[in-house]
Formats: sequence, structure tokens, C-alpha cells
Amino acid sequence: MSHTSTPPPMRIAFAGTPEFARTALTALHASGFEIALVLTQPDRPAGRGMKLTPSPVKAFALERGLALVQPRSLRLDGMAPGDAASARDALLAARPDVLVVAAYGLILPPWVLALPRLGCLNIHASLLPRWRGAAPIQRAIEAGDSRSGVTIMQMDAGLDTGDMLLMEAVTLAPDDTASTLQVKLAAIGAGLIVEALRLAAAGGLSRTPQGSEGVTYAHKIAKSEAAIGWSAPAATIERKLRAFDPFPGATSHLGVEAIKLWRGNVVDERGTPGEILHASDAGIVVACGERALQITELQRPGGRRVQAKQFLAIHPVAQGLRFHCPG
Repeated sequence: MSHTSTPPPMRIAFAGTPEFARTALTALHASGFEIALVLTQPDRPAGRGMKLTPSPVKAFALERGLALVQPRSLRLDGMAPGDAASARDALLAARPDVLVVAAYGLILPPWVLALPRLGCLNIHASLLPRWRGAAPIQRAIEAGDSRSGVTIMQMDAGLDTGDMLLMEAVTLAPDDTASTLQVKLAAIGAGLIVEALRLAAAGGLSRTPQGSEGVTYAHKIAKSEAAIGWSAPAATIERKLRAFDPFPGATSHLGVEAIKLWRGNVVDERGTPGEILHASDAGIVVACGERALQITELQRPGGRRVQAKQFLAIHPVAQGLRFHCPG
């Protein structure tokens, strides 16, 4: 007589840092998985006072009383070997069956990848092999992709090169920013990782190698990229505004002030790139390399994000003035 048995509880270690990762950790915890250990980045200065602030993942772990470590590095031969050794001891003591990784921000050396019996599963915010790397959400918007998604991937020593386990796509909305798309993909990723671990516990999780075609790399966003080059097409600049919202924010100088530009619409007007063609409550129309951009939301240094109408009420601009990059 055959018997079916319930898969044994799965012990999970979780490595993640921002809100995207907290969404997944929350779902795993709510689904009843045993969270044996949480790894997150050290507290960072944040806000106007630059006060050391815990990551969203740390905040959740503290709320739920989960074991927590915050190594500066996981490389035993790296810059913080003591941190790495402490993290290794914690992981060995936790005896995880699997390590779930979501936007952690530290490279996992071979000893970490080999430690759990089921390896390490990454929640990656793209449809692999497109947009491997650090900033898949921003790069998808910047490139004008029509869709994005989440891939649950078996991690290996390469940069997001491991086998794919589960995938779900989403259509990009024309007004999606990095912030809004992150919220959508975080929810998808949370659901997928719960499904993946349930399948893994039952022995039913299949692996698909990534293809070699369509590989692109989502390089980390550099602050230097924030400056707008007005010789680019208006559509390209409009996507950049959305891709860099909330960080680092697309910027351009108006006189000596560095103005952050948050929203704009492409309009069919022409002029010298950077030139303000006209301004009204509807927006500030700036000529680009192709067509023009009507800026509808912007921010002065030290101020808050406001609509064009509010901006112009305290900072009127004249036709013919130019947005520019310093130097």
C-alpha cells in the first residue's frame, strides 16, 4: 500500500535589502515557511539628517523577531573577512535548505552558493536573459521595452546566468516609472518565489537553461547619468525621466540651479536643443534633438516635487532661456 507524505518544512535563509526584497520576505513569512536567517546590508545614512537607517528587510526581520546578520562582505578573503566569517557561522548554524536572494547588493562567493542543499534562488526583475545585472527595472523603461517581468533563477557563479525556474511577464504602462514598476514586479516576485519553494519542496521544480540570444546587461545607474542631454530625441528623454524616478532623478541646469525633472510629455514642436519654447500652467516646453518635451513636474534644489503651474508661480521662466549641462 502506497502512502503520500507532506513534504518536510523548508528552512529558508533570505538575503535582500530594499522594499522589493521586503515584499518577498513578507510573503514567505506569511506562507508559513521557516525563516532561519535573514541577511541584509548594513544600515546606511538616509534623509536630510543622514541618520543611520535600517533597510526595509532589516525592519521586517526586527518586527518579526527573525535572526539577522548584516555583513559588509561575504568574501572570506575580502575587505571584511571578520564579517564574512560571522555570516558563515550564522548560515552554518541556520542549516538552510535554500537561500532566497532578492536585490541583496552583495556578491555571493562560491562558498555561499554551495552551502544550502537546494542552492540559492534569485528573484530577478527582468525576463532573462534580457537585462542581467544591477538595474533591470530602470534599463527596461529607459530602453522603451514593451514588457518586463520576473524570473526565479537558480544562481551560479556568473552574473544572472543561472537556469530559469519560473517566469511571469507584465506589460509596461506608458506612464510607468522605476518606482511604480518596482511595486508591480515585487508583487509578482513574491508570488513566484512562494510557488517555486512549494514546488521545490515537492520535488517538482524544473530548470531551463538560459538561451544565448537576447542577452543584455543592466548596468548600475550612475549619478553622472542623471544629466539630460537635450540633443537626444524627446521620447528618449521622457523615458529617462521615468526610468530615473525616484533615483537618481533626471537633472538639467536652468541658470545656476540644478533642476530635477520628473514628468514630461512629448509634443510636436521644434527648436534648438535645451531651448524653452514657451511655458504655461500645462508645462514648460523644451526643444530636443527630435521634437520637444513638455515638462509637467519638476523640483528646485531643496524644494519638493511640484506641478509646472506651482513651479512657474515662484520661478517664472522666459521664452528663449535654455536648460543646459554645466561645462
